[in-house]
Amino acid sequence: MKDLTRDSYASAEPVPAVWTGRATNRMQWLLAAAGAAFVALGVELAVASQWTSGIAPLLMSVIGCVAAGLLILYGTLAFVHVAVKVDSDAVEVRCGHMGLPRRRIPLSHVVGAEVAAKVTPRQWGGWGYRWRPEKGTAVVVRRGEGIVVTLGDGRVFTVTVDDAEAAVLAIRDGLRRGTGTAAKA
Repeated sequence: MKDLTRDSYASAEPVPAVWTGRATNRMQWLLAAAGAAFVALGVELAVASQWTSGIAPLLMSVIGCVAAGLLILYGTLAFVHVAVKVDSDAVEVRCGHMGLPRRRIPLSHVVGAEVAAKVTPRQWGGWGYRWRPEKGTAVVVRRGEGIVVTLGDGRVFTVTVDDAEAAVLAIRDGLRRGTGTAAKA
């Protein structure tokens, strides 16, 4: 993880009052297409199939295809991108097009923030919203840079986001202004 100070940041501009950023994984759209194909297959089986072996096998096939397709669709579309917002009150993370799942971390609970130069899905057991006892919680939508937020109770939250250095500066600026635990200590 990088040691980040205001001097090491390339821009001499002040930290914005509200910082927003996101990370995207376009490969997830391929998996979403596979989910849509499963749903379409289930509908096709239900509408046009003439199974002579009974209704039970047909019903199981239709329900299985539609359920698998919807699970794949939600699981991939929820993590096509992640949006991160840092303001004077909190760090907010929203996933996918509907913003679910989401996590809001008040700056009063934050004691520190660092840049993680390389976050990979393999470190966390895949893409998505992940929890590992030895590492904490993470939202991983792609490989690359991210932010690591340390909470007052010792828990850690990691999220992949573009321009992680600016996000960390915004979090540290909020802590320095006195909204976070670190600034009060």
